[in-house]
This record gives sequence, structure tokens and C-alpha cells, in this order.
Amino acid sequence: MANHKSAKKRIRSNEKKRLMNKMTTSRIKSTVKKVMESGNREEVEKNYKEAVALLDKSASKGRIHRNTASRKKAQLTRHLNSLEVKETK
Repeated sequence: MANHKSAKKRIRSNEKKRLMNKMTTSRIKSTVKKVMESGNREEVEKNYKEAVALLDKSASKGRIHRNTASRKKAQLTRHLNSLEVKETK
């Protein structure tokens, strides 16, 4: 256990940051899963916009790396475009 006042504060702030990061990561996983599992084109588009906004926000705040956010957005975009191609045929 920490003895100094600053060390105790660091423990408290680290716990808050850990919970926020965990919450953000969980939310990202859920929204990405929603997009990938949706079959309806309109529903996919709505969830896609929400997921991209969440990824951008998380990357800008430093909760996830910007390259990770970019990679996940590319994945979602590929999925969205694949739905578009299937419907036109």
C-alpha cells in the first residue's frame, strides 16, 4: 500500500482511467459487433456511423491508438461495401 499522499492519489486516478478505458473498449467491441452482425442495409449504415464516431472520439482522446481506430474503420467500411455489392446483383 502507498504511503505518500501523491501515491495514494495516483492509485485513485489510475483506477478511474482503467475503468474508463475498459468501458470504452467494451463499447467499441459492442458497436463493431452490431455492424458486423446486422443484415439490413439501413441498420448497418446507422450502426456504422455510430461506430465510426465512437472510434474517432476514442482515438482523439488517446483511449485507443489512432492506427487501431483506422484499421477498425476500414474493416467496417469493407463490410458495408460488401453489402452494397451483394444487393445490386
